[in-house]
Amino acid sequence: MVSTIKKIKGLYSYEDFTGTIQDFSSQYAQDITPQTYFGFPLQPILDIENSLLSEKVKSVAYFSMEYGLAPSIYNSLALSRPMSEENQYFTHQVFSNYWLCDYLFKVKIDKMLDIPIYGGGLGVLAGDTLKSTSDLGISLVGLGILWNKGYFKQNFWYKHGQVPQQMTWDPYDYPGLIPLKNIVTIETKEGPLYLRLWKYYVYSYDKKNACPLILLDSNLEQNREHFRTLTDQLYRSDDVWWKIFQRSILGIGGMKALENLGYNIHCFHLNEGHAAFALLEKYISLEDKGQMEAVKNQFVFTCHTPVAAGHDRFKIHDAAKILAPEYIQAAELFGKEKSSADEINLTHMALNNCSKVNAVAQKHGEVMRLQFPGYAQKIQSITNGVHLHTWTSDSFQQLFDRYKNVFGDWRKNPQNLVNVEQLRDDAVFRGNLFWAHQENKKRLMDILKDWRLKDNVLTIGWARRIAGYKRPALIFHNVDQIIKLAYDVGQLQIILAGKAHPNDNIGGAHIDEILDHIDRLNEHRKVIRVLILENYDTYFGKLLTNSVDVWLNNPLPPFEASGTSGMKAILNGVVQLTTLDGWVVEAAEDNIGWIFGYQHKEGSDIGNEGNLRLDEDAQALCQTLEDVLRMYYQTFSEGQVNPQSPWIDKMINCIKRGAYFNTQRMVNEYNEKMWQPTVAQKTIRLK
Repeated sequence: MVSTIKKIKGLYSYEDFTGTIQDFSSQYAQDITPQTYFGFPLQPILDIENSLLSEKVKSVAYFSMEYGLAPSIYNSLALSRPMSEENQYFTHQVFSNYWLCDYLFKVKIDKMLDIPIYGGGLGVLAGDTLKSTSDLGISLVGLGILWNKGYFKQNFWYKHGQVPQQMTWDPYDYPGLIPLKNIVTIETKEGPLYLRLWKYYVYSYDKKNACPLILLDSNLEQNREHFRTLTDQLYRSDDVWWKIFQRSILGIGGMKALENLGYNIHCFHLNEGHAAFALLEKYISLEDKGQMEAVKNQFVFTCHTPVAAGHDRFKIHDAAKILAPEYIQAAELFGKEKSSADEINLTHMALNNCSKVNAVAQKHGEVMRLQFPGYAQKIQSITNGVHLHTWTSDSFQQLFDRYKNVFGDWRKNPQNLVNVEQLRDDAVFRGNLFWAHQENKKRLMDILKDWRLKDNVLTIGWARRIAGYKRPALIFHNVDQIIKLAYDVGQLQIILAGKAHPNDNIGGAHIDEILDHIDRLNEHRKVIRVLILENYDTYFGKLLTNSVDVWLNNPLPPFEASGTSGMKAILNGVVQLTTLDGWVVEAAEDNIGWIFGYQHKEGSDIGNEGNLRLDEDAQALCQTLEDVLRMYYQTFSEGQVNPQSPWIDKMINCIKRGAYFNTQRMVNEYNEKMWQPTVAQKTIRLK
């Protein structure tokens, strides 16, 4: 732990920093010098460490079970030695209705493996949040878990659907990820659980600031064998033992890590109920338990889903087999919905004991207040966003730079994208906008060239976590109508990607259905080409969201709390084909594409997520898709673009709305509404 003198005087130095790193001299000295950190400037790291240690700066700790940092596509740190093959991703399988190509070819991409500590949108949002706090110079530290075997490696097998496979990677050979000497301990009924701390620094877009991410790891020799595997797989849920332990590592272990590192934290942000046990650790650490009411003012909570599976409940007797008695007493005190209950509810624990609570979209706030009426007055809405610098394609960045007189410093001020309205009547810009999109699309077609996709054919993308309420197979529900549209109106290409949790039988069934439809479409491949990509990750997330013509988003309203994939798409002028749910409700009047299907009425019961309304919404999708096809081929035909097409107006509207749906705006709202009175990071430079 850093000394009190250094905390007061802000004297944290290069020697202090390297002195905390396990095996620094033998493993990391080539990559961390007094000037550089894996190829990036070191000074921002010393600045943020000084800030977090200072008693004069009110800092934030942000807890999340997963983080999608996307270093393969943004701010890629570098190793001075060749990287382990385990940390590189070279090939991806494809399942398509062009069987021979699937057999002969794979998608080959020479890229760095993203740090595999995320499973889906929640993790990518957490990663984007850290990036924007760094961009804005806010004093914040992230807390998470080092998942030694990631989430899982996905394989598609005909007649078997998704077949999960254990993945491997090497955290000791990953650029920018460093093991610390620091170890914290959780006392459990099965003995002590030791957790090593790791660090990864998330840099700002201009490399002037950094945000540390602390990751906890149970894979230590001093742990019992079954303890060593606790931080293997993200969201392992086949046994309640795993779930309780993993949430204890995040909440209890995360609080212990902050104390061990000597950080001065003013606000503890629980990103989902997974981290609710942090409240228990804080309570137990108080000498005067009467201070807890005041301490609750330091805790804030973000809820991300109305779906039942996203709200953890544990039987008290199950938790009592694992946690020490003082934790169980605290859990019963803070986590029971009723005094007679025999279980603890982590969402209730967070709602009841955090001073501020937010939903992740305006519509989600409405739904959340229906679900938790006792906390309605407490629940505010802060709509999610995406990190502008990560998800804007190179071609669109170049386009915005070309019109600097209109967009100004849009990287520093994303709100400047609204100025695209000034170019609406500029025929040259309208043409440039469409061709910037075509540049992205041609790159996608080149990557998938072995499947003979065409850049002049309407291409629809659907890619996200596969779950029942997201209705991934909806476009195939009336497949005969889709086939008829392709023959009568125009050819169609559909690209899908996504993972279902290994224990989600419903999600797995949707993958089976998709594979069956793809198989049956083989005879129609001249007019419809359909592909589903294995191992969807942030690399493919960026590639698809900036390259397809239409982004399909068809969750069952009102169960999509926010959704962020469409936000990535609109930054790149990709129009939406969507149901009215999540963030889209806030853009419904902005003509960013087409809205179809069932709509949830304000104030009415949210309904049943199992009633998927497939027949009515699939019919509405087909009817709307006909309009989409006709407008696309009126816009782009035989290599010529009609710059006056209303399609391009929709693209302009998308970019205009992208000025709002970004994490810089979102983090500013968190800072003002949730984290205050936190202050911006005060830089303390060494002389």
